[in-house]
Amino acid sequence: MSDKRIQPLPELLCPAGSPEALDAAIEGGADAVYLGGTTFNARMNAHNFGGDALRSAVLRAHSYGVKVYLTLNTLVGDREIPAALAAAEEAANAGVDALIVADLGVAAALHRTFPTLELHASTQASSHNAEAAKKLQEVGFSRIVIARETPAADLFETVKSSPLEIEMFIHGALCVSHSGQCLFSSLVGGRSGNRGECAQPCRLPFACKKRGNAYPLSLKDLSLAAHVPTLIESGVASLKIEGRMKAPEYVRDTARIWRRLLDERRAATPDEMRELASIFSRGGFTDGYYKEKIDSKMLGVRSEDDKSASRTLTPFSGIIRKIPLDFAVRMKENEPMTLTISDKKRQITVQGDTPQAALTAPLSAEHLERNLSKLGGTPYSVGSFAVEMDDGLMLPVSRLNDLRRRAIAELEADSAPKTITKTPYVMQKSHNVCKKGRTARFYSPDQITPTARDFFDQIYLPLGKETAKCDGVVLPPVIFERDLKTVTEMLTDAAAKGVRYALVGNLGHIDIVRQAGLVPVGDFRLNVTSCETVCALEEMGIDSLILSPELTLPQARDIKGDTSLIVYGRIPLMTVEKCVIREIADCDTCAKNSAILIDRRGVRFPVLREWEHRNVIYNSLPTAMSDRQDQLAKAGITAEHFLFSTEAPDEVDEVIGLWKKGAALPYPVRRI
Repeated sequence: MSDKRIQPLPELLCPAGSPEALDAAIEGGADAVYLGGTTFNARMNAHNFGGDALRSAVLRAHSYGVKVYLTLNTLVGDREIPAALAAAEEAANAGVDALIVADLGVAAALHRTFPTLELHASTQASSHNAEAAKKLQEVGFSRIVIARETPAADLFETVKSSPLEIEMFIHGALCVSHSGQCLFSSLVGGRSGNRGECAQPCRLPFACKKRGNAYPLSLKDLSLAAHVPTLIESGVASLKIEGRMKAPEYVRDTARIWRRLLDERRAATPDEMRELASIFSRGGFTDGYYKEKIDSKMLGVRSEDDKSASRTLTPFSGIIRKIPLDFAVRMKENEPMTLTISDKKRQITVQGDTPQAALTAPLSAEHLERNLSKLGGTPYSVGSFAVEMDDGLMLPVSRLNDLRRRAIAELEADSAPKTITKTPYVMQKSHNVCKKGRTARFYSPDQITPTARDFFDQIYLPLGKETAKCDGVVLPPVIFERDLKTVTEMLTDAAAKGVRYALVGNLGHIDIVRQAGLVPVGDFRLNVTSCETVCALEEMGIDSLILSPELTLPQARDIKGDTSLIVYGRIPLMTVEKCVIREIADCDTCAKNSAILIDRRGVRFPVLREWEHRNVIYNSLPTAMSDRQDQLAKAGITAEHFLFSTEAPDEVDEVIGLWKKGAALPYPVRRI
């Protein structure tokens, strides 16, 4: 076990959704802030930064010794990549310390074009284990933001095994779906969370048998303030507070409490937890994922009492705190005077004039301290002041003032933007050729009819359900460190049964599939929206890919390589660690796998059990293109993927029969 007295403190990373929130984060004691540019960030409705505003924000933060990370964390299409690179270049020239990136293709393009630019993998990149970190390192990442659902034991193991720094969320709003795995707002409401436009359907009421209208998807806010010593001990590099849409008062006060807890290396007291809740909460906080107590107590909504408590916060009126600087003055006969100033991160020395012999009033150490300590409207104050001087010397006050001004200017210049290395951007193109054919994924082997076996070239079943009827297995989209050994053994067993392929929905699963002797095929969960992403995944060992269901046909048409598109099936909208079935139904429903989530309009969303007790919420409407195969052909879609979830065997055969005829399904469907 590490020595808690010498374990370095993790970085405190705070949100800055506006210039006022940036100042509030600085005032609260942030070590770093994250903010969005005007494009390609996952909080497009925040007060984002661009141009002069971004440069000013970075200079202001750096003057206080605070790092700035810019979010470039949405999915990006091929035609948008030059604009994304331009946004990254603007950020780099403004002096940001790192970019937070979600799109694998964008990361690969950035790493080739700006090889010295630091990249952090967003939580949208769905990193659940050290295997994911190893793959992300290949495209230039230096840090990953690990999934919010990660339990404490798995966090320790990932930090120990990861080649990259680990950042984690420790306070703020929780998405009920695994990040990067939510398509609810996009496919149902037309506002993509992967594009920074989430409409938060998880915060809405749903009908359920157990409690009537309730909020089975709305989680309380996260707070791990009771676990600060353990977080420090884990060796995690950065602790992240959520809240780019929050008010400056939230940022200031939440940061202030977390700063105190970290500096004192202790857990929050009950009074401090109540104070955090009064700043903002949804009926209190949860640490259920971290402690592996995943139950109904995790649910919460923002009540009127919660809102009233937040209204009592003291308005934020600007930065008050100062950064203490240590001064060291050397004033010796016959040599230029020097002034050295330093803080915890920077140190500079400037040289002044050679002092003269004093005729009447020699300078004393007190005179030097009084004159050099006049820091005025700067963000600095004087910490220690050391003087080494000979007696009987003098310098004009104007020369002392000049020495102080130059020292401050050089200290701040040390934080000015550095020149970045840039190489010309050339878009990557896959050399793989699309294989014409049909593949299908089934939830259960009972759904695979003789007609289906004849119709499809490849059939996939969930890992652990594989039979002689299938060619490949589907890996669970989330595999924590604790699961790796079991999954690896199951993959080896599947290979021994003759299974050849594995449908992979996470970067951290590629190598374990290959090591088991199976061919990794990229699932739609990899969020492929560009040729760059296709090429990056091919470099990582992926054989062929299913494109993102968020793409339009023209967008899919432009992506080359061995790719396919989902042309039939209910598409998973959420992958949920918190069991939804327990909230909306009973144990019998769970056993029968027949749960239905019903929204306030009466729309019905099937919920199926997945790996262990994880849930997947499926779309109310199946995507179906059986009567529009000519449109698929015009878009160059020759590889077609079918997704069967709730269908009975006769319904599977009906879908296949109508596809063969080119006829429409006799019920409402979603179109691509």
